[in-house]
Amino acid sequence: MQDVMGKTWASKLIRVRTWLLAERLDPRPLEVEGALDTAPLVLRLPQDGAAVVFRYGALVLFNASDAVEQAFLDHLAPLLTEPLAVREKDDARLRVDPAAEEQVDTTGVIVIREMNIERLQAIAIVLAKSVILSHYEMRLATVFDRIDPLAADLAIRARNRGRGRELMRHIGKVLLIQHKMVGRVEIGEKPELLWEHPELERLYARLAEEYELRERDRALDRKLDVISGTMQTLLGLVQSESNLRVEWYIVALIVVELLLVIYPPALWQHFWP
Repeated sequence: MQDVMGKTWASKLIRVRTWLLAERLDPRPLEVEGALDTAPLVLRLPQDGAAVVFRYGALVLFNASDAVEQAFLDHLAPLLTEPLAVREKDDARLRVDPAAEEQVDTTGVIVIREMNIERLQAIAIVLAKSVILSHYEMRLATVFDRIDPLAADLAIRARNRGRGRELMRHIGKVLLIQHKMVGRVEIGEKPELLWEHPELERLYARLAEEYELRERDRALDRKLDVISGTMQTLLGLVQSESNLRVEWYIVALIVVELLLVIYPPALWQHFWP
């Protein structure tokens, strides 16, 4: 069974490594260098390896040695926008077995009947979405940790001044995550690849189920809703207190003005000679 790399991979365990490198990755220079396919972008690597590159900063490497992997990561560095301080990484294994059923076996190995570009793309799409979900899960956990003390402070009505800007920043972060998940990555959407190759739907569905893409995506949506609602509530409390202080200032000014009208300034000299 000849694969797309021109080498027999049957019954061989192939390392598959997934990276999340940045918020954005510009694939256009890579397309000029020569691509096996472009939706998503598939590139040939030295030593019978392959790479699948995604615009949202994910990268999936098949059968790439450590040296080839590092060289390719260095090659991608100028194409990254907003590189991540801590890159997300995940490893999997792949085996080509013409007699086996395409699935993830009990040992966690992805089993396919033949190696071709379309199967590489289907596998890469699932793995890239999985690593994106891991990244957002960690980011939301961080947001939760930062919101908790704010909620505690406001619950006891203490140290609540100046929290409005901080809450607005967190709201902005949550909205940005929602935008990226829906607009860029489209985690919950059916990949365009499956419309063109419906024979891969079963393989994709099994991989998506194994990596729990749908369940994790729904869990993230629920967390985003909880965080958004909590921050909106906290922001409303902060703004209410701010409005209340402004109202008291206005009342104080009105009282002062009334005193000045009732008691002209000349009368005040009796109290303060």
